[in-house]
Amino acid sequence: MKGETYSYTPPASTLVEVAKIAARYKGQDDKLMNVIVEVNKLVPEISEEIAAVISREMNLGESRVFSFVTFYERLSVKKKGKYIVRMCYNAPCHVRGAVEVREAILDFLGIKLGETTEDGRFTVENSPCMGVCDISPVVMINDKVYGNLTPESARSLIKRYIREDV
Repeated sequence: MKGETYSYTPPASTLVEVAKIAARYKGQDDKLMNVIVEVNKLVPEISEEIAAVISREMNLGESRVFSFVTFYERLSVKKKGKYIVRMCYNAPCHVRGAVEVREAILDFLGIKLGETTEDGRFTVENSPCMGVCDISPVVMINDKVYGNLTPESARSLIKRYIREDV
């Protein structure tokens, strides 16, 4: 992880909380996902400092923690927005207009896929199948799925999140 640039520096109190979480799983390599998911609820990204604490408390190599985080799409080493908009990119959504929906959202927010808005409120990402092909095209905003979207309804949905009317 050396040489990477991280924008988030966690306060000492957060590092203590991360240490408490990771210490509960010391010597349980197979529980790394549990630790990362729980820690990711506390911090916006798994920074070098966070990975070092997890590594130390679980007695794992820091590179193992970092590779684990970067392998899974829903985990992140960089800060994401308050609202993470995940766009299904599989065939059923694609055939039913997902590209147009994605472009409408990105254009409306003024960002590219994988980016976060300047105000830190929205990150838009691709996501594998969400298992709700019957209501495609779909997006998931944080943990809520919205289906049967059109470019217009997708823009309206984002406007609701902007107004915090969700």
